[in-house]
Amino acid sequence: MDARLLICDYSYHFQQFSNSHRGGLTTYLFRLQTEGACEIYCNGTVHQVQGGDLLLLQPGDEYELRVKDDAQDGRVSSGDYYLFCDGEWIDEWWGRMNRPVVSHVGLDDHLLGLWRQMLLEKRRGLEEENSELAGYLLRSLCLCLDRTIMETKPADRLAFTALRLKRFVEEHATVTFKLEEAAASVGLSQSRAAKLFREYYGKTMIQYALDIRLNAAIERMKYSTMTLEEIAETCGFASYSYFHRVFRANYGMSPMKFRETAAVPDTFPDWDDHLITGRQSSDSTRPQ
Repeated sequence: MDARLLICDYSYHFQQFSNSHRGGLTTYLFRLQTEGACEIYCNGTVHQVQGGDLLLLQPGDEYELRVKDDAQDGRVSSGDYYLFCDGEWIDEWWGRMNRPVVSHVGLDDHLLGLWRQMLLEKRRGLEEENSELAGYLLRSLCLCLDRTIMETKPADRLAFTALRLKRFVEEHATVTFKLEEAAASVGLSQSRAAKLFREYYGKTMIQYALDIRLNAAIERMKYSTMTLEEIAETCGFASYSYFHRVFRANYGMSPMKFRETAAVPDTFPDWDDHLITGRQSSDSTRPQ
């Protein structure tokens, strides 16, 4: 089954604009609002679309886009990624579940990355474009959209906010980030965000980030030839000495000892359980 990416691009409007398919679309249309706002008419319903809103339409749907000036300051601003696609795989995927016409999925870096990759592939032109690659990128986007839609369904707004904090930590765990940046990403104060995260996940954001950093470090010790200093740096630890201290506090051995042990088959067969259940010491929860 194929998944054909017909058109993929980015548009930004700073003047009033409209585009109409009142006769019905002939392909699927996906559209992600990245900034500003617009008004979308679909099958007799008007949707007010804001940044982070995803539009999903199928062949036959009536569609009209209207970009107007802001009622408060008179400015016109609307940016979005959009694509048209079709194919048997897309038909089958569309039939798997009922999806809202408009849903708020946020501006997830992974989703945006997939969209940008498809855009760049289409811009290569007919001679250089790899249609197979574009098709698999499109499938990846579809599956990621479903996951994001399901994750943003909870009726409990606090649960959704906690999930967004968790995603922020996951995306930034191996680089330096501040707790106030995580809190700002969901529109909360630092103290409120910290309390909410602990209530839902039983640990602090720093502890969760350390879990991710340690797991990443273990993977690199097992499967790469990077030095321990390089592993510490690329996994988000401020220094090797801090990495050494945190690792020993959590797993009872130094990184060097673990690397030597991991090189011997079956020496530590239950290590995956340690990755899941390893506890953070009070010393290891300090941000670095």
